[in-house]
Amino acid sequence: MTSRFTVGATVYAKDGKSYVVEAVDNGMVYCASENGSEMEFPAAALSNETEWATRADGRRDVSYTRLKQSRHFTGTNDNIDPELATQLLTKADRSVAGLLDFVAYTTAARILTENKDHDLVPALSIIKSRQVFDAAKPEVRVNLLATLLSANAETLTKAATLGDNLLRALIDKGLEPLAQEFEDFCDRPRK
Repeated sequence: MTSRFTVGATVYAKDGKSYVVEAVDNGMVYCASENGSEMEFPAAALSNETEWATRADGRRDVSYTRLKQSRHFTGTNDNIDPELATQLLTKADRSVAGLLDFVAYTTAARILTENKDHDLVPALSIIKSRQVFDAAKPEVRVNLLATLLSANAETLTKAATLGDNLLRALIDKGLEPLAQEFEDFCDRPRK
């Protein structure tokens, strides 16, 4: 292990963040981050500069677990009925093909950008973003949809009881400012 990691060398965690090695002991690597905070990692969780440079793509991996833990997916709106929220999401998904994929992907991209990981957005998977989205509570998903459509979540949820054509009109109105972005998104392959 000590031949892979030497004191003073730069090492990389799986998320691409770099650290400076301070000590190596019994398979543990003790490091300092750029801001001076001390970290410790099992040696298997780190790559030295040579290993990092020879990675297939040389890029950090998107952490979908971190996306799930963001404030966007953990906040709830207690005024939204979960059953109506589920009904709305089902109708919205049926009314506008790709809408919930777009919401999931756009939300994930915003989270990465807020965390200053905007360079990871091109590697973002639509399928995995949707899985993170689908794992959230219905109320949370309605909040994310409402945010994208610049609508009030409670009002939008109540639209679940309206006819499909009226709901489609509300969605289309909310998508107007994002029309080109949504069209480009729908042309992308789902990966």
